[in-house]
Amino acid sequence: MANSSPRFAPGQTLLLDADDTLWENNVYFERAIAAFISYLNHETHTPAEVRLVLNEVERETIHERGYGLASFRHSLVRCFERLSTEPITPEKHEKIVDFSRCISDHEIELLPGVAEVLPALASRHNLILVTKGNEVEQVDKLSRSGLAHHFTSVEVPREKNPDAYRTVCQKFELKPHTTWMIGNSPKSDINPALVAGLHAVFIQHPHTWILEHEEVDPAPEGQHLLELSGFVELGVRF
Repeated sequence: MANSSPRFAPGQTLLLDADDTLWENNVYFERAIAAFISYLNHETHTPAEVRLVLNEVERETIHERGYGLASFRHSLVRCFERLSTEPITPEKHEKIVDFSRCISDHEIELLPGVAEVLPALASRHNLILVTKGNEVEQVDKLSRSGLAHHFTSVEVPREKNPDAYRTVCQKFELKPHTTWMIGNSPKSDINPALVAGLHAVFIQHPHTWILEHEEVDPAPEGQHLLELSGFVELGVRF
């Protein structure tokens, strides 16, 4: 956990996640899912049971189509078709699509401390955005966030696994002992980065997507793992 340890030396490379690390993201999906489950109003399945089916459908869709709003819309429609006792009409299809449309319409809401701390980090370290998802959507969110000028590069791999982190390190000739992955997802940000030999900073978020939940692995010998409660603590440590 964060403590009074001294700040790490300037010149580190900080790989930063975007969604739910720099700005709110999953909370908008959760609202859309809640509206969808209410609309479905299943006769026999509880809302929790419907959510479990949707989780499985999302896993299938991600495997087939990757991430992004189009995939999420597809998952909602497929879940409705799988659970509904009646065929989906054009009107119902449009209503389901509307649940996802509100996600793309919201303003970018930076998380506490990001606007103040990120410029200071960029003045002392090399910042690279490493975020999975739909590349067009992620670049658009970064542009609308007003944070793009703090990053020297933007990388959007299909998945953030150990090989993806090794590829980023090779591309930019990064040294593992001065490279950190910073994010809110144990599954995509922390554990695979540790496997790839990097240091990691886990910033907890109360609404991390359920498909990103995992136990945080301990850091291998010679690597650092910091667990922080908020982005503002990065300014103290880096």
